Amino acid sequence: MALTRRGVLIGTLAGGGLALGYFLRPRAFPLPLEPGKDEIAFDAWIKIAKDGMVTVAVPQVEMGQGVTTLIPQVVAYELGADWRQIAVEPAPLSPLYANTVLAARWASLWMPLWPSLGESDGSPLTRRWAEDHRFSVTADGTALAAYEAPARAAGASARAVLAMAAAERWGASWEECAAKDGFITHGSKRLAFGELAADAAQYDPPSTPPLRSAPPAESAADFSAGKPLRYPRLDLPSKVDGSWQFAADVRLPDMVYAAIRHAPMGKGSYSGIKAEQGKAVQGFLRVVEGDSWVAAVAANWWAAETALERMTPRFRTADSADSAANDAAINRAMTFGDAHRLHEEGDDDLVTGGMPVQIRYDVAPALHATLETAAATARLQDGRLELWIGTQAPEAARQAVVATLRLDPVDVIVYPMPIGGSFDRRLEVSHAAQAALIARETGRPVQLVWSRRQEHLAGLPRAQVSAVMGAITDSEGGVAGWRARIAAPAAFREFGRRLFDGETPSEARAAVSGKVDSCAVEGAVPPYQIAAVAVDHVPAKTVIPAGRMRGQAHGYTAFFNESFVDELARKADREPLSYRMAMLGQDPRLAECLQRVSALAGWDGGADASGQGIACHRIGAGENRGGCIALIASARRDANGVRVDKLSAVADIGRIVNLDIARQQIEGGLVFGLGLTVGCSTTYAEGKPQLTRLSELGVPTLADCPDIDVQFIESAADPFDPGELGVAVVAPAIANALYSATGLRFRRLPLFADEL
Repeated sequence: MALTRRGVLIGTLAGGGLALGYFLRPRAFPLPLEPGKDEIAFDAWIKIAKDGMVTVAVPQVEMGQGVTTLIPQVVAYELGADWRQIAVEPAPLSPLYANTVLAARWASLWMPLWPSLGESDGSPLTRRWAEDHRFSVTADGTALAAYEAPARAAGASARAVLAMAAAERWGASWEECAAKDGFITHGSKRLAFGELAADAAQYDPPSTPPLRSAPPAESAADFSAGKPLRYPRLDLPSKVDGSWQFAADVRLPDMVYAAIRHAPMGKGSYSGIKAEQGKAVQGFLRVVEGDSWVAAVAANWWAAETALERMTPRFRTADSADSAANDAAINRAMTFGDAHRLHEEGDDDLVTGGMPVQIRYDVAPALHATLETAAATARLQDGRLELWIGTQAPEAARQAVVATLRLDPVDVIVYPMPIGGSFDRRLEVSHAAQAALIARETGRPVQLVWSRRQEHLAGLPRAQVSAVMGAITDSEGGVAGWRARIAAPAAFREFGRRLFDGETPSEARAAVSGKVDSCAVEGAVPPYQIAAVAVDHVPAKTVIPAGRMRGQAHGYTAFFNESFVDELARKADREPLSYRMAMLGQDPRLAECLQRVSALAGWDGGADASGQGIACHRIGAGENRGGCIALIASARRDANGVRVDKLSAVADIGRIVNLDIARQQIEGGLVFGLGLTVGCSTTYAEGKPQLTRLSELGVPTLADCPDIDVQFIESAADPFDPGELGVAVVAPAIANALYSATGLRFRRLPLFADEL
């Protein structure tokens, strides 16, 4: 990555002796929570009302993953609260909610010159940067890793001062008091939290929070159909009755509505519009122009959309996204590109040059296909901009508004709203600046909602990627050498320049084109014990900008690895499960997943025409870290394409905090991965996607969803977010099942893409 002022300043400061004292200096931040009537705020996490209601601040956006239950559950467990009296509110932007775990994981993006200095979430440099930038991004399944400890500490500290207040009344020792179901008790005496809150706020908690002896956990063996959940999801009732509010549900006095058109993907700019054609539409108010977009504003969204359609906006384009050019770039990289070795172990000679077995796999660009399109509501009044927006990166959204309107950051207030499924689509924040600019130009509160066509046009797909997998086998067909040569753009670095530097998709793509990106091959190191392994990244200079997507690189590297190992097993005339097990001596967690799933699904060895396929994958390294999964798919091909009848999965995700949510995450990941396996892709021509309707993408409907059976392994490992495991493993399992059913190998995602 090129030198930037940001990188130079951070790097210089971190390298000096003065920096150590600067980063270690303790800091105090103002309390971010605003207590309501009869409420007491104890810290950045907890408010307790006079009636005993406990409100927990959640600094991660709810987008279906259950974080508005997980973090309150941790607090309730330590506090000893009654789950029926737990409420939730989105946390405001504050340094106190810094996601240092994700900041460390993304250190190469915000400190590209010396990323190693920031790759530890315990680093003072990382914490200082995350606090200074109010970095509370929701991504990469880091909610528990980043926030379980502070949430536990907050709950334990509040419990301690409540006990102190009660002990003072009873003349007892606070350490002898207990907290359960919203009461502090001592023998037969008890007082409700609400009765004690005001007095408790006068006490200082112990310097070391008195945590309970064990962290919150649920046993996989405890689950049984019909058994009441101890911690049912807090967001479900409002989602069922329709009262759950998204960004497009916001209503403000005197509000107007905006529809938008974007330039084709590439270096596009707005060039004009037939404004007179819109005036005949009842309710139409005006046009607002941006550099690469134009919006119509009207009394309702349909009027704005209709007027915009009639006014036929025009754009100038250059360097447009084009699938044929993208294919050529990938092929050129794969054939002639310089490989950069990012992982190597064992004998280099075994993975150098041509290999006896070489097979190519391809993955087309994939769309997120979110149910909710981009939406934001903005109000500019007295120099202060308020923004209601569904975003995974609220501070980035605020900075986008600051840069566009030239406002002081303190005058931009962001209200993060729940998202109707993001899959990392809402890490992009362009709609924040658009809504703010339209609000300024119209002088009224405005709600901007993208149409489905615009969501597909301006949304950035998962990158197109290809791999040539090579192997050398021994006399018994076992793998002696393994090499992955992966041609892919530097999508992660591209994303980082958009998020942290505010660059346009075209600018970011040009800046990193041809650069090495280790995240492009994440998950490519196989979990198997092989004498020699090499993973190479071949940077591809593609023409379609790329975005983040649920599953990240694991969504295609698992497809490469598990399809390839299945082919090697068949070539050696070996049963696919035992072939894998023979190479998993160093990974007992993944081996147990495979053994358990074979019993769960009634594995028949993947016999010809059985329609069963197996795959496994691990995310994260280390015996006590990360998560792993094994999956058996039962699939067949019929006149309508792929029919997946059943998915059986066994996962080890370490300590399970909420079993029901973990199960939902695995199930949701499997269905999302199913969509990526059979659809969710489009070609591009002249900067425009050729498929513009959700119904054209082959997204699975309820009728398409298979029976899903998920089991978990009891584990003492650190908790791992399961949201991406299912996404990674489902495609190879289905492809392997189709080979069993049809005798045909499918080496391209989505399956049958050439036919589509």
